[in-house]
Amino acid sequence: MVIMRERRYYLSTWKEFDAHKRLILVSGPRQTGKTALAKSIAGSEPSSLYFNYDIPQDRRTLLEDPTFFEKVDRKKGDMPLVVLDEIHKYKGWKTYLKGLYDGYSDGHRFLVTGSERLDLYQRRGDSLAGRYWQFHLFPFTMGELFRDRVDPEGAVSRLCEIPDISEPEVGDPWRALFRCSGFPEPFLSGEPRTYRRWAAGYHRQVLREDVRDAFAVKQIDTMEALYSLLPARVGSGFSASSCAQILKVSPSTISSWLEVFRRFFLIFSIQPYHRKISRSLVKEPKLYFYDPARVDDEAARFENIIALELKRATSLWTDSGYGDDGLWYLRTKEKREVDFLVTRDQVPIFMVEAKLSDAEVASTLVSFQDALNVPAIQLVNRPGVGRVVKNGRNRILIATAARWLAGQSSIASRTLFMLPKCTQSDTFEQ
Repeated sequence: MVIMRERRYYLSTWKEFDAHKRLILVSGPRQTGKTALAKSIAGSEPSSLYFNYDIPQDRRTLLEDPTFFEKVDRKKGDMPLVVLDEIHKYKGWKTYLKGLYDGYSDGHRFLVTGSERLDLYQRRGDSLAGRYWQFHLFPFTMGELFRDRVDPEGAVSRLCEIPDISEPEVGDPWRALFRCSGFPEPFLSGEPRTYRRWAAGYHRQVLREDVRDAFAVKQIDTMEALYSLLPARVGSGFSASSCAQILKVSPSTISSWLEVFRRFFLIFSIQPYHRKISRSLVKEPKLYFYDPARVDDEAARFENIIALELKRATSLWTDSGYGDDGLWYLRTKEKREVDFLVTRDQVPIFMVEAKLSDAEVASTLVSFQDALNVPAIQLVNRPGVGRVVKNGRNRILIATAARWLAGQSSIASRTLFMLPKCTQSDTFEQ
């Protein structure tokens, strides 16, 4: 299995952000490594202080002395880094951070982490508006494992190229992602039994502790029942009404609970794209998990993994200021569909279809490509697939998913992981 050394992908993002802003917010699912990343960053600083609101002593320190960080030892001329972990659980945390930024950012830098979606708190007149930059930390994906940095221009320019990376190199990480998800603990074990033990505690903890503490949900059992229904609905248009009938609650209640799941990084959703598409659907989101291994059906799990990879890419491209990047799906009222469309500033960039094993070009890719005139990729969960199909002036790449996802960069981070030799050897069709 793989041995993690460091998450250079996010460390490089931090360094870029830190050079321009003195208040950085990092949010993402629980147990994705935010604390480890923050401590790694702090450990490389000449002067730093780590604070965790979940630690009782730290919490008391904050309540008794809100400017406790001023006592940090510093070298002459140094600007200390203050890490505030889970500070959003502190009542009035936004006002507190505003005060820190306005009063102390000339002599301190602040790194704030949280396991809730800090960006959901943004509203007109937000007291933090303009004072911070934010990026999101995801579970491991192939894109992170084999890249050093965010590289949207390079990635887009090579969309329909056959990746220059070997299948034995990507095989073990891909199998671990498929069987155990990308959360560090189960992923690094590579063992399905470890994943099942981890997952049983993880999902219950988020629902029964984090959600309950934040919202005092009275119908937590029914909410948990809704959560148990979602894996079977991955990749399909989601109907709140059908789940409402099953659980005997209102559709608005279902919608509000889904928003809670999104807020705590349990699920994410994508909407149908309708510009330039005649008879397109305009409703019915598709739902996916940050933990794809929760999905039993292999075809749906494969689609979920691709969705998470694209979600990570578009989120980090947006965080890094390349544009307003979005992830959508394409579907007409006649039920012709392509799984994913990536846009920048609402303009289509490329589309992706996920097929578990079918290496014949999907007819829907051809028709939607004719309408949108963008590159198209069909990813399959089969080794040894890689060919380009011409469609007029356009091209459609059909490729093994693991290789394409890992190979979309000019920098392959071979030093990030130590990979054992794989005995499997497959020919990649040219």
